[in-house]
Amino acid sequence: MKVVLHHRLEAVGRTAWEQLRASARLRAPYLSWTWQTEWAQAFAHDRRLEIRTVEDADGALLGALPLFAAEPGLLRAIGGADVSDYLDVLATAGREEDVWTALLQERAAEPDAWQLHAVPAASPTVTALGGLAAAAGLMATATVEERCPVLDLPATWDEYLASLPSKHRHELQRKTRRLRREVPDARVSVARRRDEIETRFGDFFDLHRRSRVGKERFMDGRMEKFFRRAVGELADAAGAALWFLDLPNGPAAAFVVLEWDGTVGLYNSGFHPDRAALAPGLVLLLHLIEDAILRGKRRFDFLRGEERYKYEFGPTPEEVFAVRIAPARRPA
Repeated sequence: MKVVLHHRLEAVGRTAWEQLRASARLRAPYLSWTWQTEWAQAFAHDRRLEIRTVEDADGALLGALPLFAAEPGLLRAIGGADVSDYLDVLATAGREEDVWTALLQERAAEPDAWQLHAVPAASPTVTALGGLAAAAGLMATATVEERCPVLDLPATWDEYLASLPSKHRHELQRKTRRLRREVPDARVSVARRRDEIETRFGDFFDLHRRSRVGKERFMDGRMEKFFRRAVGELADAAGAALWFLDLPNGPAAAFVVLEWDGTVGLYNSGFHPDRAALAPGLVLLLHLIEDAILRGKRRFDFLRGEERYKYEFGPTPEEVFAVRIAPARRPA
């Protein structure tokens, strides 16, 4: 196999990249051409990029590892731990170990460490990389970074409600009834087209910045521009939506949702603190789950972060790992 080093994502190209992603086990939007290029432009435009591709003997693309120079001696995965919930080497399903073997052998003498974030527990990057790295004279470590609460969806809404612990089911239903009673004109809306999303993005950013201390600092001008561009492009491919719970005096809650492979992912949120007593976020989230079930989706992924409210909806936590590859330490 052949490893080629590129310094621009464009050297690989959208078509080849998306064909490779379509053949991979992990096809989450964070590994899409859109997400990778928009993130690199927004957050690493002044950094050195190192995109290593792996080709078989016939020149077919089997894998790609997109990295950027985060600091001297350290390359990190393009995509960013702060905005990407799942990242990994991009490789044809079943060929991950072959791809890693080629990458590790090619870089064996390099001094720089490689750092990947948010790698799913079932990935060969977690389960097999330690042995592959040792065979190449390197050291790979995987440590739990966070957990993603994930809900396997049943066929019907009634089945889902019946699966919840009675305490959580009754509390969620009570909050829904209270909102309907106190604000009968409240309505749920969803924007799926890019133009619809762009029209309402201002409402989302306002709610996001209001909802918690620190979110205004996170959602600076550069981050807002990245959200607008990345989410808008994903919406063009039916991979993103913007949900609102609107009250007569303005929106009370909003979610950015990403979708892939039968999965609905709860990517980001915003809430109006003055409406907190009505629990608008929990009520809106019930609508999202019901909609996912009605559309035949298989999984509802709350994504990274174990906020307590997520567990009221019955998910199971799945670990994601930070993986570091570096030269093996020499005996003293």
